[in-house]
Formats: sequence, C-alpha cells, structure tokens
Amino acid sequence: MADRFGGKWLFGGSVLLSSVVALLTPAAARIHIVLLIILRVLSGLGEGVMLPAIYAMIARWTVPKYYTLVANVVLLGMDVGIFAGMFVTGILCDYGFAGGWPSAFYVFGAFGCVCSAAWSLLCYNSPSDHPRISAVERKYWETVIGATELVVHPPTPWREILTSVPVWALAVAFFANTWGVGTLATCLPLFMNDVLGLDMTRNGIFSALPFAASLAAQPLSGLFADWLRSPGKLSTNAVRKIMCAVGFTLAGSFIILASYVGCNRALAVVNICIVVACSCVGFSCVAVNQLDLAPLHAGKIMGLTFTVANLASIAGPLAVGVLTSDGSRSEWQNVFYLTAGIYAVGAVVFVIFGSGHCQSWADEVELTLTGDRSKGS
Repeated sequence: MADRFGGKWLFGGSVLLSSVVALLTPAAARIHIVLLIILRVLSGLGEGVMLPAIYAMIARWTVPKYYTLVANVVLLGMDVGIFAGMFVTGILCDYGFAGGWPSAFYVFGAFGCVCSAAWSLLCYNSPSDHPRISAVERKYWETVIGATELVVHPPTPWREILTSVPVWALAVAFFANTWGVGTLATCLPLFMNDVLGLDMTRNGIFSALPFAASLAAQPLSGLFADWLRSPGKLSTNAVRKIMCAVGFTLAGSFIILASYVGCNRALAVVNICIVVACSCVGFSCVAVNQLDLAPLHAGKIMGLTFTVANLASIAGPLAVGVLTSDGSRSEWQNVFYLTAGIYAVGAVVFVIFGSGHCQSWADEVELTLTGDRSKGS
C-alpha cells in the first residue's frame, strides 16, 4: 500500500493517530482498562504503517549508493525519540503537571500532532510530486533514479516475496535486532531499578544514556557501510553480511558482560551503551537490506520483515517478565544470555541465507535501472 499510494499521507496519518491516542491515554486509564487496551491497539495499528511508508519514500528520494547512510539517518529519529522519551518521562513522572505521569502523554501527544502537521505541509512522495523543487533538482533525480521509476507503481510479486529465502533471512535478523534493542528500550528502566537501585528521575536519565550512543553510532555505521560498498571495495552482499555478523556478535558479547559488572552503575551503563552502539552496526544491515533486494517494493518488504520483527517487541518483554519474577541479578543474567543467543541465531541465519543483491523477481523496469547492485553502484 505504501509503495502504491505513497508514504506521505500514510505516515502523517499514523503519527496523528498515535499522538491522539497518547493524549487520550490518561483519561482512558482512569475510566477502564479495556478502553486503555483498545487505544493501545489503535496506536499499534497506526504505527505499523510508518516504516513501510518511510521506505516507499526513501526509494524515490535517495541515490542507491547512499541507501545505508540515508536510511540510518532517517531512522535515527527512533533513537532520538527513545532517548528523549526516557529522559523527559522520568522527570515528568516526578515533577510534571496533571499528577505526574499523565503529563508525559500530554507532552508527547501534543508534540506528535505538531510533527504530523509539519510533515503534511512539507513532505511529498517523490521529486515528481514536489511543487517547489527546481527544474535542475528534478532533472538530477530523474538522472540518478530514472524518470519512470519516480512515478511507477509496479504490481507486487507477492508470491516471489513470500517465498524468497533472502527476505525471510532478513526477517529473522530483523527479529534478533528488535529483540535486543527493543528489550533494552522497554525493560532497561526495570533493570536499573531492580539491579542498580536507581530512583525514578535518575532511572530515566541513565536509561536514556545508552540510546544517546546511537546518535553517533548509527550515522557513522551507515557512512562506513556505504564507503565499503563504493566501487573498487566490497560488494553490497559482503558488506551487509559483515555488518550483521560483527554488530550482532559484539552486541551479544557486551550484553552478557553487562550482567557481570556488579553494582557499578557507571560501568553497567557504559556496557549497555556499547551494546546499543554495536546494535547500530547490525541495524545498518537489517534496516537497509529491503532496498537492496527490491527498491520499488521496499515498503512492502519492510512491512513483512517489520511484522516479524515486531513479534520480538511482544515476546521480549514477556520473556523478561517470566525470567525476572524476583528481579535478582541472576535472573537478569538469564535475560541477557537469552538476548545474546538470539543475536547469534540472527547473525548465522543472515550470513548463510541473506543477500545484498537485487532479486530476480524484482520488476523489469527496476532491474533495467539498477542492474546488479552488488558493487554498490
């Protein structure tokens, strides 16, 4: 849907829906738990189209050789949101208006509404739709992407996508990445409280710090990956597999180490910062490989792989709840071992079955445009 109808309205509408849900959440929580659950489901449905919509636009607003850097920088907003959310929410819960915790929903809900309005006014699906770019810039995009590809909406080869081994290998790797980062994002404050004994304000600050590491690591890893893909260096296929293997292996190793640092809060936070930074290296594979496989279908492939990855967002916190019934250090060590194991499985599956090549089932006009992207051209 995002590829065919464009990402502008899908993304803007999903942001607006999530923002309205946030504004209504405190009232729903006071009325009835069922109403709160309904609102959270609506928010999830809205957020589900965000990434496919973004990728439909990235495919038409990015020079292929800069795919990794552009996607990493665009998605850096997720880490900025996590960082700001954890930092500000901890403070608002202690000192905010409307009773503390409700103020966090009001502040972020209002901010989301403003962002949705700005997006609707400033963003367009492709250079061919933009009314304010110059003729020179439009000509540039027609040259590097192709005049036809800026507007074409080819039929979706669903059978080929659903039976593609590289697509499912990417889905497994995406699941592993989301399990690691998602578990940290949702459960790190609990670890900070159970094991490190931090109060609410300091908990919010220390929980936010690891995701601040991604503000530098994510764009740098994207820049490095695209440099490796440049002509005369490594193929896109090799770069994707190297980044996935190295990032996941280091993230898994350091997350185990984080569970053995004792009560040294600073060292624990440093270790988790390294985990998040290494995850960004792996993210340079799983968040961009959709564009390698079939650029004009990247939104649909992202929708499929992100759906699988989101299962980790559900299962990860559930696993943490089961494994940390007492909140002891040994229980949290089991959580981190499980996370490291999932990272390892994701890396092995992608290295064996993943691909950085444009697939044969991509439409003919796309293949004519891109050829074999294995050299990063």
